[in-house]
Amino acid sequence: MTSFEKAISKIDEYNAQDPHKEVWSGISYPKEVLYAERMTQKLSEFNPNASEALRLAARAQHIGRWEIPREEYPDNRSGYLRWREALKKFHANTTEAILQSAGYEPDFIARVTTLIRKKGLKNDPGVQTLEDVICLVFLEFYFEDFAGKHPEDKIVDIIQKTWNKMSEDGRNAALSLPLSESSLHLIQKAIG
Repeated sequence: MTSFEKAISKIDEYNAQDPHKEVWSGISYPKEVLYAERMTQKLSEFNPNASEALRLAARAQHIGRWEIPREEYPDNRSGYLRWREALKKFHANTTEAILQSAGYEPDFIARVTTLIRKKGLKNDPGVQTLEDVICLVFLEFYFEDFAGKHPEDKIVDIIQKTWNKMSEDGRNAALSLPLSESSLHLIQKAIG
């Protein structure tokens, strides 16, 4: 088994502990296992020649996410941002330990954790690709449900922030996703 295969297996084993379930195509998955598979699939569609570091970062993007619940932070913008920073650190540290146990070198591990922490967005092509894939997965698989739980003005604001983080290639890919009419309407309203 290669280091890559060991790392993917360990990431998936970790995420298999997620107590939250999501049903997709009639099959119940631990939520973060399904998210990791969606990230892997979307990355392979968006950038078929992605580096090994980028493929590992995509797979580990939400590793153990349930361990730091959103409810532990204040229900405001500041609380949200603190929660996101705590998650990035947790995801990076958890992935670092897995990559060490899989036999990766420190420089390679540092690259993966830089990607996960999204350091250098807009300047680092790998970080930008990961951000584009995160946004594409959100829009394709999670946006409609999310939009149904919030007022339209908040959704439009979130789409605008999401759009600003994406590259031109990412935006083009987003507009070709198989989205519902209502989702497309909200996106067009936000970016129009």
